[in-house]
Amino acid sequence: MDSAQPQVDNAAGSAAEAAPLHFAHQALEQSRAGCVVEAKTALGETSLTLARENIREVCAVLRDSGYTMLEDVTCLDLLPSEPRFAVVYHLLSMARKERIRLKVFLSGEDAAVDSVVPVFPSANFYEREIFDLFGVRFGEHPNLRRIMMPEDWQGYPLRKDYPVEGYR
Repeated sequence: MDSAQPQVDNAAGSAAEAAPLHFAHQALEQSRAGCVVEAKTALGETSLTLARENIREVCAVLRDSGYTMLEDVTCLDLLPSEPRFAVVYHLLSMARKERIRLKVFLSGEDAAVDSVVPVFPSANFYEREIFDLFGVRFGEHPNLRRIMMPEDWQGYPLRKDYPVEGYR
């Protein structure tokens, strides 16, 4: 899909129509052209898919464009699909009264992405939680260690291949 023409999915589920670029997508194209792999708008919410090497820079551009609040960072295990993991960032612009969702897909073999803590310090505990429960590593994180499970815990409990009753 051409990143310059995001697709809009309407609530009725009919064929997607071309739409003008979302404000955040415009800001990214002006400063880092081509960093958006895919853009979708559904039910009034915009999602931008990025290559993992762009996440920190994209967050900095969006922060400077008015998306000053990182609401959440979460992870999905898409097993058996590959790429296996999706790390999802939710940003909020209070001035524009709108949200944007950023997605980065990671392979199961190399589940690592740069930390956004230098841009949004509030990402610290979210990234630690994702590391602890999914095993996704965040490069240059200031304190990447377990936050919920004991330090000697084996495995990552929210992975789909983790045994329901734990390892025995």
